[in-house]
Amino acid sequence: MADTDIRPFKVDIPAQALDDLRRRLAAARLPTKELVDDRSQGVQLATIQELARYWASEYDWRVCEARLNALPQFTTTIDGVDVHFIHVKSRHENALPLIVTHGWPGSVIELLEVVGPLTDPTAHGGAPDDAFDLVVPSLPGYGFSAEPTDLGWYPGRIAQAWAELMRRLGYRRYVAQGGDVGASVTDAMGRQGPEGLVGIHTNLLVTGLAGGDHPANTEEEKAAVAALANFRATGFAYFLEQATRPQTIGYALLDSPVALAAWMLDHDTDAYYKMSRAFVDKQPSGNLTRDHILDNITTYWLTGTGVSAAREYWESGQAQARAQAAGQPPPQVSIPVGFTQFPGEIFLAPRTWVEQGYPTLTYFNKADKGGHFAAWEEPELFSSELWAAFRSLR
Repeated sequence: MADTDIRPFKVDIPAQALDDLRRRLAAARLPTKELVDDRSQGVQLATIQELARYWASEYDWRVCEARLNALPQFTTTIDGVDVHFIHVKSRHENALPLIVTHGWPGSVIELLEVVGPLTDPTAHGGAPDDAFDLVVPSLPGYGFSAEPTDLGWYPGRIAQAWAELMRRLGYRRYVAQGGDVGASVTDAMGRQGPEGLVGIHTNLLVTGLAGGDHPANTEEEKAAVAALANFRATGFAYFLEQATRPQTIGYALLDSPVALAAWMLDHDTDAYYKMSRAFVDKQPSGNLTRDHILDNITTYWLTGTGVSAAREYWESGQAQARAQAAGQPPPQVSIPVGFTQFPGEIFLAPRTWVEQGYPTLTYFNKADKGGHFAAWEEPELFSSELWAAFRSLR
């Protein structure tokens, strides 16, 4: 009989693991300085030097551990994988259940600051009717969720697991949000249409990122085409490696904390420079502080999930290849869809592109700040977008 129990969970990292981390940081062997003045050769030496120095001498993991353990955390076994999740119920009546999915190189850490605004909006400038009962799971193979031991954990299967999680929690009517990989999972949930899901919102247009034939008539549309082309030409290395050879990069990710940090920083240009400035110039961008950035990287290190997280990209690529070979277009989303465009995103998805991917679009907005990790960087603004996007579904 399947184990459907929901078990309380606490983070408790042994002191020996933290001692080992500091030892490895002290023994790190770094390359010479890059030969350019920008990130075009990769993560800059000055950024890694300052990150490693701060990580080894000033950063305190126990602060993050206490923040996590102050929240209700649980695990439950779904389709053979122990899934970790945070579950915070609002004090407001008739709160709308919401499942929020993180991406790569993120974790539940990037969503901790939205817990307050989403579950208690009146303390953050919102109305009682904006409240959510919040579920924040760790993707399989990420952070405190177990890594899958079988093939097939692509976004569609994760979407099915999330529907089971919400059913298991007793929610019969709920909404979903996702960014990055989480946007792919949320997109899949919308297309599968599980019983009880009444709306979705994303902040990365996965139907645009995947390519395809999109309008390119207006200046905004042409700019989006150019941004995507630039990303594929200059910022796609991590994506390609993880989608084709996750095991190869995994040896470095599990053996060297400096390699892990560099790999995780080398994402999109906007996020990279914001994180770099947090260390080199001591100038955080919103909530992207040194400590919060290292909370996320340290979570990957201490759980040893660098390679299992990377494998999700391989799984996603394999699933897309199978669907294309079979000539199977994905089903349309029939429920209401919301989308927020953040100015620092990899590409700024025009409304025409969003409507092309989601004909049932009911909410579209352009935020005035924030980037790829919008919930992490600007949690109050991000939360207000979800208040607005789902208000008509209450």
